[in-house]
Amino acid sequence: MRRNELVRLSVLTLALSIVASPDRPTFALQDEFGGMIAAPDRRPDEGDGPFDRLIIRGATLIDGTGAPPVGPVDIVIEGNRIAEVRGVGSPGVPINERRRPQNADHEVDAHGMYVLPGFIDLHAHTGGAGKAPEAEYTYKLWMAHGITTSRGVPHGALEFSLHERERSANNQIVAPRMVSYATPGSGADWDGGAVNDPQTARAWVRYAAAKGVEGLKLSGGSNDVLAALIDEAHKHHLGTVMHNAQLSVADHNSLDMARMGLDSMTHYYGLFESLYKDMSVQDYPPDYNYANEQDRFGQVARQWKMIHPPGSERWNEVMEEMLALDFYLNPTLNIYSAGRDLMRAATAEWHEQYTLPSQWEFYQPSREAHGSYWYYWTTWDEVAWRNFYRIWMQFLDQYKDRGGKVTTGSDSGFIYQLYGFAYILELEMLQEAGFHPLEVIRAATMHSAMELNKQKDEPIDRGVVRPGMLADLVIVEENPIENLKVLYGTGAVKLMDDGTFGRVGGIKYTIKDGIVYDAKKMLADVREMVAQAKMKAAMEAPTGQH
Repeated sequence: MRRNELVRLSVLTLALSIVASPDRPTFALQDEFGGMIAAPDRRPDEGDGPFDRLIIRGATLIDGTGAPPVGPVDIVIEGNRIAEVRGVGSPGVPINERRRPQNADHEVDAHGMYVLPGFIDLHAHTGGAGKAPEAEYTYKLWMAHGITTSRGVPHGALEFSLHERERSANNQIVAPRMVSYATPGSGADWDGGAVNDPQTARAWVRYAAAKGVEGLKLSGGSNDVLAALIDEAHKHHLGTVMHNAQLSVADHNSLDMARMGLDSMTHYYGLFESLYKDMSVQDYPPDYNYANEQDRFGQVARQWKMIHPPGSERWNEVMEEMLALDFYLNPTLNIYSAGRDLMRAATAEWHEQYTLPSQWEFYQPSREAHGSYWYYWTTWDEVAWRNFYRIWMQFLDQYKDRGGKVTTGSDSGFIYQLYGFAYILELEMLQEAGFHPLEVIRAATMHSAMELNKQKDEPIDRGVVRPGMLADLVIVEENPIENLKVLYGTGAVKLMDDGTFGRVGGIKYTIKDGIVYDAKKMLADVREMVAQAKMKAAMEAPTGQH
């Protein structure tokens, strides 16, 4: 038997044994929305709670504000809110049992563990046809990596996004809280036509607000239309975020949009354009074509040497004006990281067990799939991206140091970046940029919650571990301040004192709305989904193509 046939047989044997297992979860496919498959209802064995009185015992607390770790503490949760955070001892001092809260319906023993606020991903897409059509796959990867709030920009079609948001709010599904931002003109029953003038723009915002969206995701358009969208959105207390399309940045860079009242930018488009030194447009080569994605993503990094340098008068002017306008930066550093090291991104250790075959196929070089622009990626391209990141990270770190808000988002599902795993990479890259891990966690929690509430007349309700906040928490057995890698689902490799080595970490519990989820069980569910998908692909493929 040829080697490829042996491989195929082993895959089939493994997958068939999984299918035959009586304990195998059922991944039901439910309502379809334009290729998107909604998550199945939460099973009775998925998550414990909520409880009238849940107590997390003996944890070291990282509260999300930037304060240093403190513990041991007991955290009391009543329903879906934090009721009390009580210090019950000090490092090296025995716990005072008389100080401990009592009368719990359920307890989580977190002695020696770390508790953080649930993470907030401000740039999320659930997936779609050709990538990850089953929402359960995406949701469980998010939840297993501590993401308890996901802002869809958008999650999918407007109707799908609102449908899943409601089911998550009611805890009918295993999923983060969902915040729905919509793109202009979206909505199956919107009958006002294309959003190409200020009047139509305002009418669509009123339509979207009535639908219940929380904000707008903008990408381009004329200045008068963008101004109308932002102004009308703020009248309805809706947030605004913009991926400033490269086709539009010559007309309105990031500073222009901040002056227009935009709440935040995602990615970097328009930021470098705000800092150009001797030109007002990018120095495109004569054969450049934006529709060619290798041109698009390869050439954009060449901007790093077109700008006023870090620390220059213009650099400081742009930064100070953005700070004065309370402009938020949501950089999504991770999503472009393959540009500086394609081999690392393509061979990440989690792909084998956690990346669906359809997702893997979507990542491969293609002139049709968005973000699959590896037509002929060169050392020149990677060097340009490394230089680009060096400048971009300097701006982000200095912006943070001067009081600006830098938040976290992943934009996963493209460019070899997998849901959940890519979010933790985002945290690592902020540390690379110069953020202390406590500043990284604050960006992922309190500051991201503040971005969500920027247009609301109310305080944040998540992102900090304190009484009155929503009971959205992350519990991990290892110290994330020492090593952010322990937040990856695959954990971190560590040499033990006895000379053996193994993996440590991986989030132990994700608590959302007071419901305690076993993060490693969710990862096991995902591994099973991937194994089943591989089995199906192996069975359907013609002989000799394995």
